[in-house]
Amino acid sequence: MTDLDALLEKAVADREAPFLVAMAGNSDGMTWSGAAGQRAPGADATTDTVFRIFSMTKAIGSTAAMILIDRGKLSMDTEVEAVLPDFSKIQVLEGIEGGKPILRAPRTKATVRRLATHTSGFVYEFWNSMIPSYMEIAGHPTIISGLNASLHYPLAFDPGERWDYGIGIDWLGKVVEAVDGRSIDRFCHDEIFGPLAMPDTGFEVTASMKDRLASVRARGEDGSFVDFELSPPANPEFYGMGHALYSTAPDYMRFLRMFLNRGELDGQRILSEGALDHMLANQIGDLRVGLMKTVAPPVTADTEFFPGREKTHSFGFMRMEEDVPGMRRAGSQSWAGVLNSHFWFDPKTDVAGLIMTQMLPFADPAFIRLYERFEAGVYDNAA
Repeated sequence: MTDLDALLEKAVADREAPFLVAMAGNSDGMTWSGAAGQRAPGADATTDTVFRIFSMTKAIGSTAAMILIDRGKLSMDTEVEAVLPDFSKIQVLEGIEGGKPILRAPRTKATVRRLATHTSGFVYEFWNSMIPSYMEIAGHPTIISGLNASLHYPLAFDPGERWDYGIGIDWLGKVVEAVDGRSIDRFCHDEIFGPLAMPDTGFEVTASMKDRLASVRARGEDGSFVDFELSPPANPEFYGMGHALYSTAPDYMRFLRMFLNRGELDGQRILSEGALDHMLANQIGDLRVGLMKTVAPPVTADTEFFPGREKTHSFGFMRMEEDVPGMRRAGSQSWAGVLNSHFWFDPKTDVAGLIMTQMLPFADPAFIRLYERFEAGVYDNAA
């Protein structure tokens, strides 16, 4: 049996992370939890530590859209501009010549499915060198600003052409608002956080969360950690479903366990079983999730989970298409937040796991090795 508590303690001592909160569970409940290090100066990490979960928000945004699809109010094949006419203004960035962007109309249409699966053409500025150049020339704000103007990134490719990682789910949140009529924060609280009993998950830091909020650190050139400021803006013009949430490991485990329980938890049904199966299926066909090559090393390292193995994308998650020996099985779903908060759930073996900190760069190699050891330990203990 693997001693997961000792693994966390050693990882913090070895500076693989400034602090850690981790958790394992299955459809019946939490099976193990632990914490190590200090989440903030003078404050030990605890399992109820509050995190900026950044891109772990995306799975919740996709679930919000799937709820509307389940109710017949939306389709995966709905064209985005049919719901949000302003979307039709977005063009493809072909290059930059003489300091001017070369833009053209897209040859294909972005759909709800393409927004949710990162095949719509949007790419973050951290993984495509043309996008930050365009943003500098155009004075375009980053999506993290929470400004409505920030949504209008150009596309880096025609919708459906390939998989690449970007702001599609921020637009998907806007689709949910337009179709449902509620603001996305109200929708998520009414339809997901309330029913699943996730009291520490929300778009703003409440008074009860403030003292448990972790500090952010960045790895310096000497391997040590230094203070770093990075948070979603408070009270933004819009809440981006790609990045805007705060949460805790126990809350997010309840969200993951809903999927292990076929769309419900503790008598609260979020999705029908048919909708859940559709959501977790490969939604990108023959396309594959591959390497994200960094153009901003302080923010993110080169990123590819399980290099060389077949990975697709479901409506909410990266999806494994083959077993990983001693670890997750084919059909497993996962993703992460930029401050190295990572999760997966494995329907075949009824296992879910979280390993979370607040540090840059994303996919720091030492942290990824730790994640692999943690996951293997979870499966060892579950055997």
